[in-house]
Amino acid sequence: MTASWKTEEGLPESRWIDRAGTREVLAILHRADEVVHEAVGRALPAIERTVELAMAALSAGGRVVYVGAGTSGRLGALDAAEMPPTFGLDPSRVFATIAGGPAALSRAVEGAEDDREAGRRAMAEHGVSPADLVLGITASGRTPFVLAALEEAGTRGAARAILVANSAPPALPAETVIEVLVGAEAIAGSTRLKSGTATKIVLNLITTATMVRLGKVYENLMVDLAPTNEKLRGRARRILAEVCGATASEADRLLAAAAGPSPVKVAIAMKRLGLSAAEARRRLDEAGGFLHRLLG
Repeated sequence: MTASWKTEEGLPESRWIDRAGTREVLAILHRADEVVHEAVGRALPAIERTVELAMAALSAGGRVVYVGAGTSGRLGALDAAEMPPTFGLDPSRVFATIAGGPAALSRAVEGAEDDREAGRRAMAEHGVSPADLVLGITASGRTPFVLAALEEAGTRGAARAILVANSAPPALPAETVIEVLVGAEAIAGSTRLKSGTATKIVLNLITTATMVRLGKVYENLMVDLAPTNEKLRGRARRILAEVCGATASEADRLLAAAAGPSPVKVAIAMKRLGLSAAEARRRLDEAGGFLHRLLG
């Protein structure tokens, strides 16, 4: 066993987990997770640098591309899938590529993570360019598919970051390395546990902070949401009620008039400033999409 792969080691406290009752098994697993938030906290400087890279890419018309295998790839896909409904972002702007392709999202594709050529090919197929940020996700820091994708991204001039749950090996193909050192897993090598939890938290931080900094939130409200189902339409109504006192029926009329990009923001500007939809959209564009700049 490689000494630096802490996630391949068994947690001493879980050595006899196979002999424990259900409540004790749960307690062991729960206690093991207690280190995750502290580990993420230690990585905040590197996470901040990654947010800045993501902001730069998206502001310049580029993309954020997650690359992973197994659990890491699935977590990237999960995070990326939330960007359109939550922040109104086009699905092409933040997306994930996973070793083994779409089939690997729901079942294991054996050997896919070892395919370096597939990692390189994925970057070529997606047309990765200097405008993009490629974020590799690999608990071990050594997954061939991910490392090869990052190498190819580098040859194409893209910004690169990597998220790992072990001490990073030397000469990783990324300018920013996020080390979230959660240590040994309760089940040796099962990186869907602490490592997976830490990965989800870090991805939440990166995308949420990026969207906040790009003006997709007003106060703490998701004003760039896409009201594409009843739950989100209800949330849009509540946002309009909170920000500008609109009734439910008035909110529906405003949202209908503001149809198009950023309908909630446009509707708020219409109500608060007494503007037409076209003028509200123009003024919002002048403010760079930041509602607080427009409303004061």
